Amino acid sequence: MTSPVAPETPAPAGTPARKEASPRGRALELQGLRGLAALSTVVFHVWQQYCTYDAAGSHPPVDNPYVGALISLEVIDLFFVMSAYLLTLSYARAALDGEEGGVRPGKVFLFRRAVRILPLYFLAVVVVWSTRNPTLPGDWRDLVEHLTFTHVFDRERIFYTLGPTWSLSLEVAFYLVLVALGPLAVRACRGLRTRRARIALCAAGCAALFALPLAWIAYAHYALGVPHTDWPVYFGPQARFGGFAAGMGLAVLTTALGETRGRLRGRWASALSAAALAGLLALSWSSDPENFAQTFYHPIASVLWFALLYATLRIRHGERQRVRWHGLLRARWATAVGLVSYSLYIWHEPVMLRLDTSGLLPSAQAGFPVAVLVVLLVALAVGTVSYWCVEYPAGLLGRTRDGRGRARDFYPERQEAVATR
Repeated sequence: MTSPVAPETPAPAGTPARKEASPRGRALELQGLRGLAALSTVVFHVWQQYCTYDAAGSHPPVDNPYVGALISLEVIDLFFVMSAYLLTLSYARAALDGEEGGVRPGKVFLFRRAVRILPLYFLAVVVVWSTRNPTLPGDWRDLVEHLTFTHVFDRERIFYTLGPTWSLSLEVAFYLVLVALGPLAVRACRGLRTRRARIALCAAGCAALFALPLAWIAYAHYALGVPHTDWPVYFGPQARFGGFAAGMGLAVLTTALGETRGRLRGRWASALSAAALAGLLALSWSSDPENFAQTFYHPIASVLWFALLYATLRIRHGERQRVRWHGLLRARWATAVGLVSYSLYIWHEPVMLRLDTSGLLPSAQAGFPVAVLVVLLVALAVGTVSYWCVEYPAGLLGRTRDGRGRARDFYPERQEAVATR
């Protein structure tokens, strides 16, 4: 699974003609979707905890392939697509329409991303690593790799300490790629005379970034015969960047369409959402070790999440309230979970393991539903405290710098008073 790190939702494009209605409503829907996906992540990891293994293979706690497909539906690529979409929008608007006011300098972008994810991540890594390594030096290499986001390249330690946080290595890699390629795309588009040419260039770039991981996966699986259990080969950025590329493509597409084109009626948005979810369930149901569905699971899933997000974002004005799916995404409980989803994601695995070793979870597979409820309740409580005590205060550090990276003056009137004396 990946972390549901919530990027700052960009403001709508600058001119009145380009503004979209109800940006707060769309932000709430994305937050609600992030909350649902975070809950799915917790349930999936409890499911994994209650699977048993023997010579005949794995035995899930519920012997029903449809339930297994639903719970095992990985939401990793949804987070990648959503993150890339939100963070690429300002670059897409600058490249296609010259609206560069929303593009922050690279150092400002990276500073805001750092204060958003690093304080909680570093705290959690150090706390969990310390409890599992009570005597020094302990597994110091594991600690160093997690603190430097390089554990994704270590086959033995990729899931150590905080197992799900391997995906933060990919998030960090994406940030670096975006601040490198985004300005290059903006500059390249300045030399193109027509908007159609600029759209074609940006779309081709996103397609190339999506195709490269596809080629790598095919080469590793079919030419080299690398098994799916060689985690760095299939979990590294060279294999998983397709989700980010799909999100970048979604940002380019929505910017290219503008305010009015490509919007869906409520019933068509519902149909597209249902088709995307059905495709994801079918993909999960048909995925088996080393088969085509498993080998290309994440590129295919990225395309389906792309479709679901398009259906969520591009409903015609006035019809959003008619779609029940959107009502669920705007529900207070879903958006509340979405708000604390990063903290929930960070802490839910150590919470689950601590509950298990303390004997507070059922030991038999039949206790899986009870275990899900207990882990969810405790992890949500811990995640909420973590959000308000760590994540939210750390995020306020982003306000210490203005849009150009300069130290923000919070008391300009005092400076004016001194100057007039």
